[in-house]
Amino acid sequence: MDNDNNDNWKNQTYLMGGIVGGLFGLLAAYLFNRAAEEEAERNGGKPTKIPTMQLIGLSLSGLNFIRQITEAGKGGKQGKKR
Repeated sequence: MDNDNNDNWKNQTYLMGGIVGGLFGLLAAYLFNRAAEEEAERNGGKPTKIPTMQLIGLSLSGLNFIRQITEAGKGGKQGKKR
């Protein structure tokens, strides 16, 4: 019985994470495409490529975001334990 409750909140967390992540990804793709389309109109129909350093920065920001979510799952301000 206790295992069912344990799995239930985990499944709800996975479901909510998938929904929120999917919506966030769709919004990001929509905004990216809209900005790229506007830029392509200014450049004669060709979208510009994303610079490598910008992709690296975005990747690091994404990893930091995931780390913050992980820290939020650990609970309140209990001090840093190392």
